[in-house]
Amino acid sequence: MSLRALPVGERALLVELADGAEAGAFHAELLRRRAAGTLPAVREIVPAACTVLLDGLDTPRRFAQELARWEIPPLARRDERVVEIPVRYDGPDLAEVAAVWKVAEEEVAAMHTAVEFRVAFCGFAPGFGYLTGLPERYAVPRRATPRTSVPAGSLGLAGPYTGVYPRSSPGGWRLIGRTERELWNPEREPAALLSPGTRVRFVAETGAE
Repeated sequence: MSLRALPVGERALLVELADGAEAGAFHAELLRRRAAGTLPAVREIVPAACTVLLDGLDTPRRFAQELARWEIPPLARRDERVVEIPVRYDGPDLAEVAAVWKVAEEEVAAMHTAVEFRVAFCGFAPGFGYLTGLPERYAVPRRATPRTSVPAGSLGLAGPYTGVYPRSSPGGWRLIGRTERELWNPEREPAALLSPGTRVRFVAETGAE
C-alpha cells in the first residue's frame, strides 16, 4: 500500500491513498490502533474517497514519518452488526438503471439486496453515507440534469456509490427506491444512523420487487 502524508496547517495531516479500498483499509487500521491505545492522540479522523484527514495531532511531521513504516492489512469484514434498511424498489430511475445493468427492472432489487455495503465516508448532507460494495461494472452515471428536489429517504446510485438522502434536497443520483428509515435525527444518539465503516444491507419490502 502506498500513501502520501501532506501537512495541513500546524496540527493536521491529509493522507492520500491510491484508491477507495486502500483508504478504507487505512481508516480501519487507524480505528483499530486507536481502540488498542497505540495511536497518537488525534482529535478527528475524517475519511473521504481516497484520503483520510487526521486533525489535532501534537507532532504531525513525526507521525507522518511513522506512517511510512506501517504494515496495513487489507480491509477485512468486522464483527460489528449490519444495519438493515428496508427499501421499496420503485424509484423513478429504475428502468434506466436496469438498462445500464442489462437486466429486467424486477432484477435490480434482487441484485442490489444481494450486496453487503460499507460506508466509505460521509458528506453532502448530515447523515448521508457514501456506500461501496457494488461491482465496478454496475457503476451508473449521474443524471445530466439534477432534480431540484429529491424526497427524504430516496435510495440512489451514482458512479460506484449507493446512498440514501437523509432529507429533501436537490440531487442528481439515479433513484431506484425509497425507505422510511430515519437516517439523521439530531435528537438521537448518535444522530447519524450510518458512519464510516458501518456495514449495511438493503432489504426489499414485500411487494417491492
